[in-house]
This record gives sequence, C-alpha cells and structure tokens, in this order.
Amino acid sequence: MNSTEIPRLTVRSPADLIAAVPYLLGFHPTDSVVVVAMSGSRVVFAARGDLPGDVDHGEAARHIAAVTAQQGADSATVIGYGPAAQVTPALDAVRGALTVAGLAVLDALRVTDGRWWSYLCTEPECCPPEGTAYDPRGSAVPAAAVFAGQVALPDRAALVAQVAPIGGMAIRQATERAEQRLTELLAAAPPTDLLGARALRTAGVAAYRVARRRYGNGEHLTDDEVAWLCVLLTHLPVRDHAWERTDGRDEDVAFWTELLRRAEPGLIGAPGALLAFAAWRAGQGALAAVALERVLAEHADYSLALLIDDLLRRGVPPSRLDGWPVSGPTMPPSRKRRRSRRRPR
Repeated sequence: MNSTEIPRLTVRSPADLIAAVPYLLGFHPTDSVVVVAMSGSRVVFAARGDLPGDVDHGEAARHIAAVTAQQGADSATVIGYGPAAQVTPALDAVRGALTVAGLAVLDALRVTDGRWWSYLCTEPECCPPEGTAYDPRGSAVPAAAVFAGQVALPDRAALVAQVAPIGGMAIRQATERAEQRLTELLAAAPPTDLLGARALRTAGVAAYRVARRRYGNGEHLTDDEVAWLCVLLTHLPVRDHAWERTDGRDEDVAFWTELLRRAEPGLIGAPGALLAFAAWRAGQGALAAVALERVLAEHADYSLALLIDDLLRRGVPPSRLDGWPVSGPTMPPSRKRRRSRRRPR
C-alpha cells in the first residue's frame, strides 16, 4: 500500500475526485483500489493497493481500513480501477471494512475505460447504468495540481523507472577502486582506532559533504565520487550521519535518487533507504515504496529499509517527524526482520 500526505485540491464531483487521484498518488492507477479519506470536507489521506486477484479480499480490506482509520478521518470514498468482475468484490470488502472501522463511506466508484459507475447512487439522472463518461481535461483539478507542483506519471511502471539502475562498466570499475581505497584506509588507521572506525567516519562525513555541496551546485558527480560515498555508506555511523541530514526537500529526493540509480547492486541499501525516507518525508509515498522494493529485493534484512517500509504500511504520516532531526523523535519500532540470502549491511 502506498500513501501520501495530500495537496490541497478542490473536489466538487466524482469526476473531480477521479481527476485528482493520480495527483494524490503520483501516477495514474490501474488494476487498483484507492481509498481517499476525509476529515470534514478536507482530504487527509490517500492510499492505493493492487486489485486482488482470485483471493480472499478480507485481509487486504481490513488492513487498508485500519490504516485509514488512523489518519483522523471520519469518512472515505473508495475507487476501484479495472473490470467489474475484479473491482466489485474488492470494493465490497473495503466498504464493509471501512464501516466496521467507524468510517462513513461517502461513495464507492468503479472506473473502467474512461467511464465511472457509483455503487451507492441509484438515480439514473446522475448515475446512469451505462456509466458516466469523464474527461479529466474538463476538470480544473489537474491544472490546480500542476500549479501546486504535483506530478502524475502515466502509470506505476513509470515511477519504477525513476529508480531503475543505470549500471555499466564504468561504475563497476569505480566501485572496485573504491573498495581498494577502503582497504588502504583501514590499513593506514592507527592501532588506537579500533577497526578503523574513526577513519571510516571521518572519510564518510567528508565524502558526503563534498558530494552534497557539488550536487547542490549543479555539478555532475563522477563515478569515483559516487562509488566512494556508496562504499562508505555501508558503515552505519556514516549512513546515520547522512540520515540525520536528510529531510523531505526536493534536493534530498533528487540526490538519493541519483545515488540509488548509479550504485552497484550490493551497495544500494543505504542510498535506497535514504531515498525512501526523503520521499516519505516529502509526502511521496509511492516513490518511497518503489525505492524500498529495489532495496528489499537485494537486501531483505536492511533494517532502515524495513523501518520505513513499516511506516508506509501503517500509514504513519510524515508530520510525525516534524522537527526532525532537532527534536530527536522516537521512531516506530521496525517489524520482524525477514530472512535474506545476503548478509545484511
């Protein structure tokens, strides 16, 4: 499930709400169930889940209802995207779970091939049995969303492509040089520096500062700079130094996206988790989710990724960490680690 904090958009009709959903999520959903939660007249939360196949819908419905109920919402609209045979049982399950959770269901809509149907309205004047055609261009919502800086990618695959690896021989060779440099750094550490911990942290802090400064000035990071920082980020004190300086700023999201895409697969744990954290803090839950998918596919026990994954699954709002890192917030506990074929970093 992907969630996000919500931009302020004015919605006056089902067509407006359907036009708003891609901007609430960051992409145009397909084969999905979306819950848009309200507190009074204000949208406070949007969550998306894959449309279940031939499975029991109950567990997924109860989960999305429980997460929605935690957002301070008092009502919700459920929207299913896909054919009626798949959407109807999923919407029925989510509607029932939301009601049990104490939320009023304002409407339940199905969107298929440019038309929408309401499961709650039976008036043929406004909700004809053949559905209602809609054109997002006829709504003021997309223009308002774009003006507010919101983006709606064509589909989730386009979002996944934003964190896809670039790879290549040059970065592999740079990583080999970085690993040799690390070996030499540790070998040169004095005997009083146990396991070279001080040398590692000093080098990591310096590499992070230089990379952020150069990137912030619009300069291109070399493969050697990227590889050296990614190698050093495997040292947890270096990773945590970077984490404490990562918020939801645009430059944070852009920087860690670049690091994740250019890092070798064995080194994506820290850049990917830090991108997920920055994206979550920025209200870009869907981007956080696809970054975590990459990390956990490669490093299933990476603790920071598991922690942020837990935040997303439980729908914890980014405002929970307002004041980060000055206030020293207490992070929610990570869920039980999953077994990995790789040694966690």
